[in-house]
Amino acid sequence: MSGTSMDGVDAVLCDFGTQAARVLASHHIDYPEHLRRALQGLREPGENELHRAAEASAALARLYAECVGGLLTAARIPASRIAALGCHGQTVRHRPERGYSIQLNNAALLAELTGITVVADFRARDIAAGGQGAPLVPAFHDAAFRVSDRHRVILNLGGIANLTDLAPGRATRGFDCGPGNTLMDAWAESTLGRRYDEGGEFAAGGWPIAGLLAAMAHHPFLALAPPKSCGQEQFNLDWVKSLLDGTERPEDVQATLLEFTATAAVQAIGRWCDKPDDLLVCGGGARNRALMRRLAALLPGVRVRTTDDVGIGAEQVEACAFAWLAMRTLRGLPGNLAEATGARAPRVLGAIHPA
Repeated sequence: MSGTSMDGVDAVLCDFGTQAARVLASHHIDYPEHLRRALQGLREPGENELHRAAEASAALARLYAECVGGLLTAARIPASRIAALGCHGQTVRHRPERGYSIQLNNAALLAELTGITVVADFRARDIAAGGQGAPLVPAFHDAAFRVSDRHRVILNLGGIANLTDLAPGRATRGFDCGPGNTLMDAWAESTLGRRYDEGGEFAAGGWPIAGLLAAMAHHPFLALAPPKSCGQEQFNLDWVKSLLDGTERPEDVQATLLEFTATAAVQAIGRWCDKPDDLLVCGGGARNRALMRRLAALLPGVRVRTTDDVGIGAEQVEACAFAWLAMRTLRGLPGNLAEATGARAPRVLGAIHPA
């Protein structure tokens, strides 16, 4: 998995033999700066972008293969024992309203480099069936985290945030609820030169700006009813800067972005999920201590913790989800939840590239 934060690649080795997901090993590789810049540049139209996209896709495949190699070496397991490699690819454009979502990848090259069957291009079939192609992780959340005696909500804080509602006796629902790390990361990089605000310390040194927070709360995406999905097309640094007057302290802007991320998620929970017993947080944002404290403060009476406490590390959940989706593809089983994506019905997702 390489998500909208564009920080690197997460790989997990999963066994689905006896339970929803048993993680045997994990590995991470940061994006080289030149590749990260190339990918960021492809979010907007530009010169010779088809060539640039093809080159970036090949570079991604080589990095994915390197990450898989590191994972298997650490686990001491040969590639011949792997049933399939599920690879999401790197999202650079998400426009389901126009009928497409682009995840850069060269799955054929990845299969060639690893000697493993690759399942990729998961979103296209859901979009073809009238869905938004996202979020796809709620189906896995249902398989991995649902229990019969507690109302759980899963909050995935990647670049974009999404929620999965696992209420006993009710069908699973899921939807994107707003920004995850994307705005906080972008502001930290533009002001501090760092890729992210580690632990939320920069935000903790400031105070939310009431007027800025109120302006952000009027973003039209927040008022939409599920099913819905979003990306950096909706939430980006240019949008933040358009709301500033230039007198704000950088740390106060960071604090406001953290508050906006937390309140957007909490308000969506209250509006669409009722009050849960547990909020289980995954994704890189689960390591933002200031953000986790704020979520807990905004949800009195709810047990707020990370998915580490229920068996899957917070940074491993999305990679596990695409391994699970690859397994579903090979077995001819649907991978989407129509309630989450808006597709006409469940569909078998993904394209298979044999080893």
